[in-house]
Amino acid sequence: MAPPITDAVVVDVLRRVDRLWAPVVARLDRPPALPEAQRAEWWAENVSRVVAVASAAPRFAGKLADLLPLQNTVGAAVQSLVVLGVAAEHGTTDPAARVALLARVLLDRPLTAEQVEPLLVRRRGAYADDVLGAVERRQGAAGITRTLWRVARLLARIDDALDARPKGGLGARALSNLPVVGVVGGYRAERVGLRRAAQQAYTALTGTRRE
Repeated sequence: MAPPITDAVVVDVLRRVDRLWAPVVARLDRPPALPEAQRAEWWAENVSRVVAVASAAPRFAGKLADLLPLQNTVGAAVQSLVVLGVAAEHGTTDPAARVALLARVLLDRPLTAEQVEPLLVRRRGAYADDVLGAVERRQGAAGITRTLWRVARLLARIDDALDARPKGGLGARALSNLPVVGVVGGYRAERVGLRRAAQQAYTALTGTRRE
């Protein structure tokens, strides 16, 4: 049985996720005239159109994809982009607060910014940029794809904790286990999961829930 994933490891991974996605969040900024109440939904829907196919694509292999560190980590990587987009909408600029929000939504781990803050300091054994790659500056389609892959690689280090992330309905998830057509179920499940991630981030930041 693997040892539990510590808060220090979680924070070390999620702070790098935050750093990698930062330029993408800025590039995918929503239309400025959009009413505030619709902004979380915008992130869920528009990001899903851009990258949800990528997060569902491993389902072409059907159930075999569950044997590889792909579906959970890529899906969680896309959800992390949505969560950080919603955080940006609410002016959440403190790194500790953003990492705490990612931990709450993706991992169902109730870390506070105060708990995260002392863990943000780079410690011995932290994952080096020369291994994981520097922040992607070119934000075309290829740049976003490379960033998505790097974030997924990071999240693979805490893959066991990602089972708590928001997911789609049971029907779509069951369909996703079938070869070839499983991509349809995977896509639908990821779309629902993205909306739920956006909703949970919105609720965590505002204390209110949109129906």
